[in-house]
Order: sequence, then C-alpha cells, then structure tokens
Amino acid sequence: MPVFYDNRELVTPGDLLAEGNYAAGKNTYKVGNRIYASQLGLMEYDKREVRVVALNAFYTPSVGDLVIGKIVEVNVNGWTVDINAPYLATLKASDVIERFRPQRDDLLSVLDIGDLITAKIVSYDRSRPPTLTIREPGLGKITYGQVVKITPTKIPRVIGRKGSMISVLKRETGCKIVVGQNGLILVQGRNPEDERLVVMAIHKIEREAHTSGLTDRVTEMIRKGRVARNESGVAGKANR
Repeated sequence: MPVFYDNRELVTPGDLLAEGNYAAGKNTYKVGNRIYASQLGLMEYDKREVRVVALNAFYTPSVGDLVIGKIVEVNVNGWTVDINAPYLATLKASDVIERFRPQRDDLLSVLDIGDLITAKIVSYDRSRPPTLTIREPGLGKITYGQVVKITPTKIPRVIGRKGSMISVLKRETGCKIVVGQNGLILVQGRNPEDERLVVMAIHKIEREAHTSGLTDRVTEMIRKGRVARNESGVAGKANR
C-alpha cells in the first residue's frame, strides 16, 4: 500500500497521497483505491487512515473545546461572544450569576463589551449558536496578560506531540499559557519580557509548523532571547 508523501509534508488539492486500503480522513477523498488531497495542508497518515491538516481554515466549534472569546454584545439574558468562528456564541447570565434576576442584576458590571474571557463550549449544533460556560476552575474574565491569535489549524503544533512544545514554552519562560482551540492563546507571565518571548515563539511555530526540528529551534530562540535580555539589563545598570 504505497504512500507518496512523508508525514507532515506539504500537499496541495488534487495531489495523489496514497493507494490501497487506507481510509480517507479529513480533507481527503477517495476514488477507487486512490486517496487525494482536497485542501492545502500537511499530510498525516497511520496504518489505517490518510488525512490532511489544513493550513488555512476557520475554527469549527466542538462541545468540550476550551476557547478564548470577546464580549461583543450584552442583552437582557446574557452576553454574545466572538469566538473566532463563523458563528457568535452565547453565554447565559444564569450560568454566571447565581439566582439571576433580569430586572435587578446589572450584566455590564459583570462582563462588559470588549472584555475577554476563557470559556468552554457546552452545546452546539448547526441549528443554534454555540453555548458557553465559565463555571469551571480556570475559566472566566481575563484580567491580565497577552492574547495571541494564530490560524486555528496550527494549534496542535503549538501544543506539540504529547504536549512537548507547550511544555517547552512554559518551562523556558515560566509563563502560564492557556491554549484556546479557536486559535487564541493567553500568555500570562511574571513580566512583559517573558510574555514577549512566548509571543515571538508562538509566531515562529505558526510560520514554521510544517518543518521538522522546530522544538529545538524554538528552545534555542527563547534561550538566546533571555541571554540578550539579561546582557542588556547588565549593560543598562553599568551605564547609570
């Protein structure tokens, strides 16, 4: 059963990926015993399936996903949230305020337009907007840090195999990093310099997601950035 591309190799729509008894996975189609790419992306395969990870795609909500969203509207019963998807999401006031009373409770004092939140998708089908919850540990209004936006399909590369890449980012910078499946990533560090290193690393991962040896290059970049920052700090003190 021949495979014509290596794992993580770039393919284009119409490329012949494999022949034989493989199943046609995401972003592929099968004609006879041949599997072709239907999207520009990175090929992945195992013993049973051939698939393509699309390089440019919007986020499709899925129940259980952790997302980072922006409040764009406040109404009588809750908030409308932009989650970087084709559909706006809903956060019900009753999910945020115990014993919610529409006539008395001021929702703007809880979450205002422009506020960012971490949330989880609790329900979604194509007939209704996604519904969110923030009633879990670690969820709620974002009060500090930086939010980075990348292509949603690159999120698995930021996490890495068995969490390898995200572990490197946390270990090397000491930052807390919350990865939204919708392509938004929250970085919270002890200082802006540590956050900036993580942001630079995330953009590098997005640009070079299709290449091998990326974890080592990201580690080296962060370490060089820390050394340069420390040397700059020492030089600044010496010149005072």
